[in-house]
Amino acid sequence: QVQLVESGGGLVQAGGSLRLACHASGRIFSINDMAWYRQAPGKQRDMVARITNVGETTYPDSAKGRFTISRDDAQTTAYLQMNSLEPEDTAVYYCNALVLSTRGSTYQNYWGQGTQVTVFS
Repeated sequence: QVQLVESGGGLVQAGGSLRLACHASGRIFSINDMAWYRQAPGKQRDMVARITNVGETTYPDSAKGRFTISRDDAQTTAYLQMNSLEPEDTAVYYCNALVLSTRGSTYQNYWGQGTQVTVFS
């Protein structure tokens, strides 16, 4: 089994910054993409950043220039640096990872439990 554990959420004033972390553990042979999604009350879950195992990154327009995703050398921890935060960024942020548990198996999609980010003006 694989676990994704997020940390770093909290309460921040508009214009401030937060850094989220997501650590993957368990039966892991390799991890392909890691990504951050967010979901505000009453809204769908949307991707805010994605990084491949070779460091290629993707952001929606809402995150470009403000959010930066990165991974550690072990490729098991993803970070999301969020700057210039706005009240509209308030949501539960979820980590997502495509994990290969053993050689020859198929990639499985895993989610973390989420971490709350609240931005006040």
